[in-house]
Amino acid sequence: MVSIVEVTTHRQLRQFVDFPNQLYKDVPQFVPATYSDDMEDWNRKKNPAFSYCDARCWLAMRGSEIVGRIGAILSHKSNEKWGTNRLRFTQVDFIDDIEVSSALFEIVENWARELGCSAVHGPLGFTDMDREGMLVEGFDRRSCFFTYYNHPYYMQHMAALGYVKDVDWVENLISAPEDEKPSPAGPSSRPMCSGGRSCTSWRSAPGWAISPC
Repeated sequence: MVSIVEVTTHRQLRQFVDFPNQLYKDVPQFVPATYSDDMEDWNRKKNPAFSYCDARCWLAMRGSEIVGRIGAILSHKSNEKWGTNRLRFTQVDFIDDIEVSSALFEIVENWARELGCSAVHGPLGFTDMDREGMLVEGFDRRSCFFTYYNHPYYMQHMAALGYVKDVDWVENLISAPEDEKPSPAGPSSRPMCSGGRSCTSWRSAPGWAISPC
């Protein structure tokens, strides 16, 4: 049985931030985020985004074992700017168990309904300077500390939970030419791209909060 526990203590927040390090400890492509930055994300005294955001985060537990995590952010500034009424999900990770992912997204969707939101989308952060998107290609490539890495099974879980793709972002490694001699036509303008990774932002299907199937 899976239980969802809201993060309310410093110890729970440390567990929330550390969970990806445990989930991906045997995955060489995973690069941990900066621990102190992630902790400060949820500190209302240190993160200025809390002046225009409401946010909560939860842990999924099976007995005494942590099996997942998820956060949710209501950005009043973003909704006002874009004329939307959406709740963001953020920093989501879970084991390959639909019971776990379903319980995590259910708690976020329930809060969205309480707030009167019309949709849930993400993964997004407090601002566009935060990590965004969910990896859908390039799982064999090493990630960066400022981007998300996730297991391939996340896509199947999102589809099973009724979420649809919102937008694709493509990440490339650009290598400068080794020959720095100027050409007759001027400086080289042909960087070489390799090592592509693709990330996707997901959104709930239209009408989910009004007339669920």
